[in-house]
Amino acid sequence: NNMNYSLQMRFSVLLVAFLTLWFLLLFYWFPPAKPNSFQDSQGNPSLSSALPHCKDNVFVYELPEKFNLDLLRHCQNLNVYTNMCPHVANGGLGQPLPNMGSNSWFATHQYTAEMIFHARMEKHHCRTRDPQKADLFYVPFYGGLHVSWKFREPNHAKRDALALELSDYIRKQPWWQRSNGMDHFLVVGRTAWDFMRSDGGVDYGANRLLLLPPVQNMSVLIVERNPWQGLNQHGIPYASYFHPSTMGEMLKWQERMLRIERPYLFSFIGAPRTGVKKAEIRDEILKQCGESTRCLLVKCGHGASKCHQPNEVLKVMTMSHFCLQPAGDMFTRRSTFDSLLAGCIPVFFSKHTAYSQYAWYLPANPNSYSVFIDGEKDADKRIEDHLVKIPIDKIEKMRKKIIHLIPSLTYMHPNSTSYGFQDAVDVAIAALSKHVESKLKS
Repeated sequence: NNMNYSLQMRFSVLLVAFLTLWFLLLFYWFPPAKPNSFQDSQGNPSLSSALPHCKDNVFVYELPEKFNLDLLRHCQNLNVYTNMCPHVANGGLGQPLPNMGSNSWFATHQYTAEMIFHARMEKHHCRTRDPQKADLFYVPFYGGLHVSWKFREPNHAKRDALALELSDYIRKQPWWQRSNGMDHFLVVGRTAWDFMRSDGGVDYGANRLLLLPPVQNMSVLIVERNPWQGLNQHGIPYASYFHPSTMGEMLKWQERMLRIERPYLFSFIGAPRTGVKKAEIRDEILKQCGESTRCLLVKCGHGASKCHQPNEVLKVMTMSHFCLQPAGDMFTRRSTFDSLLAGCIPVFFSKHTAYSQYAWYLPANPNSYSVFIDGEKDADKRIEDHLVKIPIDKIEKMRKKIIHLIPSLTYMHPNSTSYGFQDAVDVAIAALSKHVESKLKS
């Protein structure tokens, strides 16, 4: 009996030990799934944006195809310098970039945000197909593609014709009458200056879309607003190359940008410019960066260039703590959003490159995510001397702020059914809803 008891005890001890080892093995080999957030090495809370509750409140007009889809049939002629056919593919995302390691990367053209926004709204969880339930009315006119097609049209009447037709069409819709168009909005993928041709001014090929009275009643979401005359214009991000479908893809990228090694203090990707002020600032930046061992310089020009290769652009930015962002042909640069995507702190030389543009997207305190060097007063001062004085802990804090912003500056893949974070379209709809509600009450 004692022997049987001893054997039973030994068996019980072995069984308990075996089960303990088994559960430990399960725990370490298959840890609990992580929530939709990540922490940095100090255990700081999530750096990604949570998606707010959304009711069905956006009605998308089914416009005659001449205002959007018909334009794509002329894709070879939509840009004076580029065949746009590859760029308008995949709902404006452009061609896939398989060498980037996932299906979330595309060679997205800087002026296709209006197409991507439309593709997102087609399947957006805020969309309603009943106009009686709508708080907002989206007019999906591809105005940017149209104006670039007609830049060289010398006859102003012909250049303005489609914009006038859109204005007349939308003004006659029954839902326009409800608030005289104040709850309607357009999304435009080019800068405001392309749609505000003034009488007697220099003709750069613009039309008058944004000066038409019905359009001035609407809200216009645009990649660069007019800081002085754009009261109904609201800045939205230029589309970069990353269009994730899931929260997991976003978190993986954020984690990588938080931890990646950055051997260079600063970098510049760009080309010289004409015009006295632009040329002066650009030339000085090119000179200073070229002379510094702590700056990574990529010169752009005509023909083949690393500047037009998304993987090369992001590689440079992910190797840098700071990315120089002087104004280009316009105040704003798509490169600003490339640098934010890469966790690279932007250095601005004009307040209109970001601070007066993207109030819905960027923090009210510009010092929390960027550096400002006055391009007029301090153009000849050494940029490196300014940047090297910024403490490491301040740089790390700014980078964490930027990485926190990445989801809301990104255009999610239009086919995504995973709503784990708030993207650029979600931010626009939420902010516009509040803006229109306030405007209608006043």
